Amino acid sequence: MFEVIPLAIPEVRLLRPAVFGDARGFFLETYQQAEFEALGIRDRFVQDNHSRSGRGTIRGLHYQLRHPQSKLCRVVAGEVLDVAVDIRPGSPTFGRHVSAVLSAENKLEIYVPAGFAHGFSVLSETAEFLYKCGDLYHPEDERGIRFDDPELGIDWRVATPLLSAKDRAHPRLREVPGELLPR
Repeated sequence: MFEVIPLAIPEVRLLRPAVFGDARGFFLETYQQAEFEALGIRDRFVQDNHSRSGRGTIRGLHYQLRHPQSKLCRVVAGEVLDVAVDIRPGSPTFGRHVSAVLSAENKLEIYVPAGFAHGFSVLSETAEFLYKCGDLYHPEDERGIRFDDPELGIDWRVATPLLSAKDRAHPRLREVPGELLPR
């Protein structure tokens, strides 16, 4: 069972799985196709990824153009701020973002549909971030939006961001030509 926690952009879903614990530890289902379909999440996930990052790391904001990826994200060690930005031209929430803290402790998951730029910042000493993808990764298709775009106004909650050179070089959303945004 999954409880949906409403966010300001309803297509992005924050999910609280049922956790069963006792003296031995805990058990939870992190994905169950029929339950996700009942929630309106009908993606076929084809790739699982796992990253480990240190405090202050920001990964994102990433998207793929011709092979858009939906993502189902969770944290198994540490704590992150997960961010999804609507970059679908014509969407009533275009340019707006939602965020949620995901941690090993709270066990929350976030579903980010295709058509959104996605990223996260690490709030703990380290974090291990796992995510399922609705399409395979195609490096030649990867695009991004600048993490500190002032028009997005994202508070990443880190004092000194640590980013890759590629992520620092992404354009602001308004600088991205329409043909380079998802349809």
